[in-house]
Amino acid sequence: MKYFVVFLFALFSLSAFAQEEGRTKISGTVVNEANLLPKKDVNVINLNTVKGTSTNGMGEFEIEAKVNDTLHFSYIGFQSIKIRVSADWIKNKTGFKVKLTEKAFAIEEVFIPRYLLTGYMEVDTKLIALNEAQRYSISGLPYGYESGGNSSSQVKKVLGALSNPADALYNVFGKKGKEMRKLREFKKDETVRNVLASKYDRETVSALLGIEKKEIKEILKNCNYSDTFIETANDLQIMDAIKGCYEDYKLLKKNK
Repeated sequence: MKYFVVFLFALFSLSAFAQEEGRTKISGTVVNEANLLPKKDVNVINLNTVKGTSTNGMGEFEIEAKVNDTLHFSYIGFQSIKIRVSADWIKNKTGFKVKLTEKAFAIEEVFIPRYLLTGYMEVDTKLIALNEAQRYSISGLPYGYESGGNSSSQVKKVLGALSNPADALYNVFGKKGKEMRKLREFKKDETVRNVLASKYDRETVSALLGIEKKEIKEILKNCNYSDTFIETANDLQIMDAIKGCYEDYKLLKKNK
């Protein structure tokens, strides 16, 4: 009888734990705050599970979540927002309305430099600015480092990152271990991959990893990625780069 009671208690505990950890499907509608019209193709990502979805033609979405999960809503031309899932939302499962606000853009004059080409290849190749970013491979190591140039100082910077990278990156990687574990998950969900591949503003990267945009740049600079890459890569490439940098950090810190 005693063992039976213990068994029931263990079964009840496991059931309660599973229920607490389990997520349920919730739904809602995304609208334009200005006119309350539904927004189609709004990206919705659960930052805790790194899984996403998008709204249909009626602005409706459905996603798995639990209490205190954070949902990130983004759409081109609108302010991205984060919303914490409440107990009431989980209880009711539907009826939640999310309002997105349009961004205010100031149109400025853009100057595009003109290249006066001569028609002679030897001359014209010197007139056009080239991307000099390079990726250095270190013999014996399974990874390389990109640098902004090919000067001797840049090469020294690359080698310097190998000798003492852990100290430079600890403030981000060392204190954000939980968030950095999401780097293993971001490619598993098609919606998340597509969102990252289509964006260049670093908002989704910042939201997923719980870091400031300026920290993203600092991470990549400490891992010797060029300014060209940092400024022009899409968010999927940036996440890939941070993932590689984090793996290097863990390896070098372990062997330090």
